[in-house]
Formats: sequence, structure tokens, C-alpha cells
Amino acid sequence: MFIRYPKAILWLFIIFSILGSILAAFRVKFSFDLEDFFPDGDADLVYFNEFRAKFEPDDNFLLLAIRRETGAFDSVFMTQVLEVSQKMRRIEFESAPFKGSEKLDTNIFSSENNGEKTKYRLRPIVAAQSLLQLEYPLKTPFAFTTIPAVHLEDTSRYAADLRKALADERVAGSLISRDGKTLVVAMKTVDNIQQPDAEKLIAAVYKILSDYPNLQDFHLLGRANFQKEMVEFQIKEFTFAVLVSGVLVLLVMYLIFGRFWGVVVASSSILFGVLIFVAMLGVLGAKLDTMALLYPIIMIIVATSDVIHVMSKYIDELRRGLPKIEAIKVTVKEIGLSIFLTSATTAIGFVSLMSSRIPPVRNFGLNAALGVMLAYLTVMTFTVAILALFDKDAIVKSTNKDGSATDSFWSRIMLRIDQLCRLYPLRILGITVLFVGICVFGALQVSTNNQIAGLLPRGAKITKDFQFFEQQFGGFRPLEIAITIKKPLTIDAFAVVQKIDSLEQHLRSYGGKIQNINSITLVYKSLNKAFNGDNLEYYQLPGDEETFYKYQRLSKKLEQSQGINVLVSEDGQYARISARMLDLGADSIKILTKGIDDWLSTHIDSNQIVARQTGTGLIVDKNSEYIRDSLLWGLLFAVGIISLIMMALYRQLSMVLVALVPNALPLLFAAALLGFLQIPLEGGVAIVFSIIFGIAVDDTIHFLGRFRLLRRQNTPVDEAIKTTLVETGKAMVLTSLTLFGGFVVLLFSANPAANTVGLLISSTLLTALICDLFLLPILLRFISKD
Repeated sequence: MFIRYPKAILWLFIIFSILGSILAAFRVKFSFDLEDFFPDGDADLVYFNEFRAKFEPDDNFLLLAIRRETGAFDSVFMTQVLEVSQKMRRIEFESAPFKGSEKLDTNIFSSENNGEKTKYRLRPIVAAQSLLQLEYPLKTPFAFTTIPAVHLEDTSRYAADLRKALADERVAGSLISRDGKTLVVAMKTVDNIQQPDAEKLIAAVYKILSDYPNLQDFHLLGRANFQKEMVEFQIKEFTFAVLVSGVLVLLVMYLIFGRFWGVVVASSSILFGVLIFVAMLGVLGAKLDTMALLYPIIMIIVATSDVIHVMSKYIDELRRGLPKIEAIKVTVKEIGLSIFLTSATTAIGFVSLMSSRIPPVRNFGLNAALGVMLAYLTVMTFTVAILALFDKDAIVKSTNKDGSATDSFWSRIMLRIDQLCRLYPLRILGITVLFVGICVFGALQVSTNNQIAGLLPRGAKITKDFQFFEQQFGGFRPLEIAITIKKPLTIDAFAVVQKIDSLEQHLRSYGGKIQNINSITLVYKSLNKAFNGDNLEYYQLPGDEETFYKYQRLSKKLEQSQGINVLVSEDGQYARISARMLDLGADSIKILTKGIDDWLSTHIDSNQIVARQTGTGLIVDKNSEYIRDSLLWGLLFAVGIISLIMMALYRQLSMVLVALVPNALPLLFAAALLGFLQIPLEGGVAIVFSIIFGIAVDDTIHFLGRFRLLRRQNTPVDEAIKTTLVETGKAMVLTSLTLFGGFVVLLFSANPAANTVGLLISSTLLTALICDLFLLPILLRFISKD
């Protein structure tokens, strides 16, 4: 038996852990890519990808807002902003080819050969625009010309230029804030910019800005900045979670065992479990995303739970006078199956996440399930074997200063709980019914109106930047409407452009919730304004076809028509309306987008024009809704599988129901917390329910396993329940408190989603413990007869 070779086991785990950690250091990477969270095979996603192929992504932008509290129209300030804008376009660095890079022209993506292999240099900024570079077309009696939006060299015209800019819907709230204090440099980045290049780009932006002390009140918004900031945040949170969870576990272990070597054995078991899990991630070449924050916490607390149950049982057998080897054998025989089942049910909770069509959710479920089983194998091999190296007194403090047994305190508490369950069963059941009623009321208050801002780290610069753009520039969330023109019509038909303009007017009717609206109408409105003395009142479509087609012929000769390809396809059969929407919340946006769909169905002739909403925002919202629904089905799957396991073990339906009831109540309590605390139910929070059930059922299995063993030995029901409480109650309380403390760590995270996960799991695990200690004895007495 392997327990006779503890030193060999120890060295084997040390070697595996070192090699695995080295492998993980080279293969495991942190990443954040929003597209990874799009559902596989979704019809709207397929359409969105087709839409992007015709035009370009709606997230290939980087906005730099620079604020001057005394007003943006200052010659020095504007000159420096212009210099920054020009320097941004010249950013260049070494890069590896990425998907879609072959489509970039050589001015953006060039290469040079150093004799051995090709080195690629990327210019990540395709274009950079600001109010200071903007020019308006103007028709004069002699020819077309342009006039600058800002006469930078003529300070006497600043006041007039500012009034004109703030009155122009194309500029106000887009290139300049409506209070006139912030200028924006709007940059178009290469499509599908990758994580390493995003980090280099943002570093280059900061380097340029560092040369301008007067431009330090700035804010960034865009895919590249989001990727860079979120990955840095993930690494920081991951490290924080590991350190704090580790310290917490050491403290709990010392309180439990009171001996140095007892803490060393338990902590080593947990450490090796975590390291081997990291090695597994290295073998799989895992990519750690925002959900990776939960990995170290899950591994630490699950391994801790297994260690406590094994060592507690082993110490109990030593106290009965058994030799070390015999005590280990009895431990493995009597609770080995229970620990396997608790690990299996926890793993099933994670495996249920694999029903999702979201790749990161599936990967998280699989990795976490494998991690739980690795923790089980580590404890049942390493911990069990290493225990043979130490005497009982070296492992645990067995007596207090007054000579009493250290576990007498726990025995008195468990006997008191048994007494309460025997004397007041109806009162306890009545309190349970009242608790259920309150929880149902709270669960009915649950909202799904989650917002992007609620998912961003509190106090972080990325969050402050997001909020700044929300307040000053009409939001971050893209809104795209794809328009398909049916032949023989084309996009440049007068009737088609009129219909697009009417749709734009409808979007503007939502009271500022939708802003920065752009479409093909921009060309004709600008020309109409140019032909009428640059008067903003004429920024509208011409009223007759003759004038419209005159502008159309003229637009093809002007530089202004260049770049219209981002709004109209080359064949003239497809167009887009691009806009930005405020972060209103998923439910509010759903109502708004339904209003748009209703308008399209009643005002657009589908025989001529097909208009359909698409874009990253639509996919993200649908994705969040899909995650909620699919994970709730995953929870039902987990409940079903665990019920089947219970039925196979106990072969009694009533016993299965007894096992499920104390673990269903914590789920209801979690839903009630969401309702009472007004925490929206989003995808990341929905994952919690499967985790809660998989972990909460562990104590129930330990309790029922010991009770079943005693009943097989013909122990009377009351005596079996009392003995079970005394023998397993302490381990149940200690493991639950450890799990509670492990997840409470998340309350100190700057990530609101992590806070919610920590709150829900820690509080509901305590609820599950209370239900196991008070409800299980009462229910078992109802169904069991001597």
C-alpha cells in the first residue's frame, strides 16, 4: 500500500509540482477578448460576422479625451492636442502577424527581412481625427473649397468657432464635449487588435502624452485600452486572491490543529493540489480570462475541506487507540467514499457549466471540475501517506490547558443541537417555512437590468474613463443597423436615402439615449450645407431629387466621398447606420431596441429594404441573457445527476428528498439576496448557483454517509443522529467556515462581479450548514424507523 512509502510520495509530488509550475509559466497566459464570450453557432453572431466582413468591426476605435477645465479653446492647449493627434498616427512597433493582418495595406502593416526570418512592424492607428483637423466643404462662386472647423492661428475667431462646433450635431458630443472643455482625438485602430499589440499601443499612447504636462487630464476608451487594463487587473486580482486565501487557510489550520506540523501537513497538501492544478493548466495551454480569479480560491477551499475531513477522522481514530497505519486504513475506508462523492458532486456543479455555448464558461467548468478531482487525489494520496510520518501529538493539540479534550467544546455544541432538534422540531420547521416565504418574496424582486459599468473594477482608471465618456460623449456601447437594398434599387437611390434619414430621425427621438449617428446621409447633408453658405440650418437632405443627384455626382469627385466605404458596401447593396448608446442597462436597452424593431417593421418596406439591428452591443446583451438561461438549465442538470447518485447510494426516494431539501434552500436564499440587495442577475452571477449547489451538498453527503453506516450497524435512529452530529458536526462546521472565509476574500476584490460571487457563496454556505445541522436530523427522524 502506498502509505508505507511516504517519503517517495513526498518527492514525487515535489518533482511534479516544480516541473508543472515551470511548464505553466511558459504556456499559461492571461487574456481578455470580448469575442471569446460570444456564443458558438448563434444566428445573430453569424449575421454579425457577415456584417463585419462587408464593412469593418464596430470596436476598432480608440478615443482619447483631453480636458481643460477653463475651456478647450486655448491656442497652446489646442496646438498640443493637434501635435498628439499627429503623433498617434505615426506609432509603430514590432508585431507578430494576426488574423486579418493580410488585409491591411502596406502603409499599415509592413515587413522587413533580417536574413533569417521576416519581422513585421505594425502601425496600429489607421487614422486619427480631431476637431482641429476637421474641415467643412464650402461652395463658392468659383469652386469648391474647405474651411477649418477651428482657425487655430486666428484667436479672434475662437468664440465663433466654438459656437459653431457646439451647434453642430456631427461634432458636439463627438469631437468636443457639450460644455466646450474637452477635445477628443478619435483614432481608428487595425481590426481585431491582439492582446500584446494592445499593450504596446497603450504604452505608446502614454509615452506620447508624458511629453505634455498640460495634457494630463485625459481619458481613454476603446478595445485596446479595455484589453490592456482588464488583463492587468486580472493578474493583480489573481495574485491577491492566492495570497489572502493562503494566509486565511494557514490561520484556520492553526486554530484547528494547534501544532506546527499539523499546519505543515495540511498546508502542504493544499499547496501541492494548487501547484498540480497549475501544472494541468500548463499542459492544456489554458488561457486565463476574467473567470480565472476563482481558480485559486476554488482549489484552496476544496482541498482544505478534504484535508480537514481526512485529518479529523484520522485523529479521532488515533484517540480511540488505533496504531497509525490502522487509523489511516480506517479513515480511508470509512470516509474515502464520502470525500469522493463530495468531490464528485462539486465537480458535477462545475461540469454543468459545459452545457453553455460560451467557450470561456465551458473551459472554466471543465478546468474547475478537473481541479476539484485533482484536489481529491492529492489529499487521498499525499495527505494520507504523509500522516504516517508523524505521531498524533505532533499533528494536533489534543488537550487544553485545563486537561480537557480540545474537541469537548464541539461535542457540547453538537449535543445541544441534537437536543433542540428532538425537543422543538415543529418550531424549527415553522421558522424554515417563514424563511422560505421571505426568500421567495426576495427572489421575485430579482432584476436582470445589468449595466457595463457594474462589471468594471471599482476605483480603477478604466472605470473612471468609461464613466467620463458616458457623461460627456454619449456612451460606449455600439449600436449598428445593417441595411440591405433589394435590386433593382441601390443605396444611392433618393427614396432609399430618404428612408435611412427617417430612421435616423427616429433614433434621435429617444431623448439623447442614442448619439453619434452616422450613415450615408452625412455626405448629402454636408453638401447641402456647403451649397447654402455653410449654414447649419441646411444640414439636412435636399428636398428634391434633382438637387440630390447633383450632390451625388459631385460627391464622387470630392475627397469627402473617400471613407464612405465604412458606411456603404462596394456593390452599393448594403449600408450601415452606426451610433453609440448610453449604458442604460440590459432590460432598458431591450425595450429600446424592441421599439426600434417595431418602427422598422411598420415604416420600412421589406420588399425594397431590409433593416436589421446588429453589432457588438446586441451580441453581448443576447449573450448575457443566454448565459443566464443556459446556466439555470445547467443547474437543473447538476441537481438531476446528484439526485441519481443519491438514489444509487441510498436506493430510497425519501432519502434523496431529505438530501436535496437542505441544499435547495441555500439556492433560494442566494436568489433572495440578489433581490433584496438589488444586484442584477447577469451571466457571471448565474454561474454561482451551480457552484453553490455542488459545494453545499458536500456536508449533507458526509452527514448521511456517517448516519447510514451507523444504521447498518443497527444503531437506533436517535443514537445514530446524535453520534453523527458529534463525529461529523465539527468537521462540517470547520470546513464550512473555511469555505466561508475562502469566498469572503472576494468581498475585498475591486471587481463588483467577484464581490457578488463572494457574498452569495459565503453566505449561502453558512445557510447550507445551518440547514444540515438543524433540518437533516428532523427530516431523518420523519423517514427513519427503528
